[in-house]
Amino acid sequence: MREYLITTDNTGDLPEDYLARHEVPTMWLPYFLDGETYRADNSLPYEQFYKKMREGCMPTTSQVNPEEAKEKFLEYIKINKNIIHIAFSSGLSGTYNSTRIAAQEVMEEHPDCRIAVVDSLAASMGEGLFVHKALQQQEAGMGYDELVQWLEDNKQHVCHYFTVDDLFHLYRGGRVSKAAAVLGTMINIKPVLNVDGEGHLIPQSKVRGRRKSLNALVDFMEQKMGSFRDKNDIVFISHGDCYDDAVYVQEQVKKRFGIENFLIAPIGPTIGTHSGPGTVALFFMGDAR
Repeated sequence: MREYLITTDNTGDLPEDYLARHEVPTMWLPYFLDGETYRADNSLPYEQFYKKMREGCMPTTSQVNPEEAKEKFLEYIKINKNIIHIAFSSGLSGTYNSTRIAAQEVMEEHPDCRIAVVDSLAASMGEGLFVHKALQQQEAGMGYDELVQWLEDNKQHVCHYFTVDDLFHLYRGGRVSKAAAVLGTMINIKPVLNVDGEGHLIPQSKVRGRRKSLNALVDFMEQKMGSFRDKNDIVFISHGDCYDDAVYVQEQVKKRFGIENFLIAPIGPTIGTHSGPGTVALFFMGDAR
């Protein structure tokens, strides 16, 4: 048996086969669409989800509450008494706080278990990349306390850059004004955003045209990698039902930096509710976010 179990949230957008292969249990943040509640057992295929969004359906999401998180932790401690839970950014959701409260209650009721809840300050496959790096450290033999410290020390090195195809989803989320969404759509402006050191979505630049916005993601990677330039053994790319654009970004990263290992996956509905179809996001390790 492993010394400890690594768990996370579905907001990390890691593929199901990856989670199964690495035996990573996952808490689910539900989403709501057309009067239905969707969770792990009934989530729509991502193509169908984004098709509905393109047709005008507006989903919403909810955080994990402490009771749900506690129920999950009680399931997890049956697998392993020691748990490291890598949580969705506290800058974007109250889920981290819910899981922290739940972990404390479980440990009070079960003093023989240990649960560390780490605020990833990350989203989508940025959170997923953080989980991947944790698994690498675990497989290399890193102990429980050492990994918890490693995660705290390295979370600011997980860089997220993304662009969206439809500004109105950012307007719905309060990231841009309605006027900026209308004007930007009219003149084909595409924003590039990142997740900052506090786990918030922050606009970084604006470019005109889709191809330029995809290239800008790679430009930011070149600026931010720094001392990690030769340490990025894998790069993660997520997309909102626009696989070909994700592959284009992959090819640009290959050409510029010689990186050969990638994980490309769709942005799941919980994150996709807020970013919309056509989003492309690039995740890598760098000196600072």
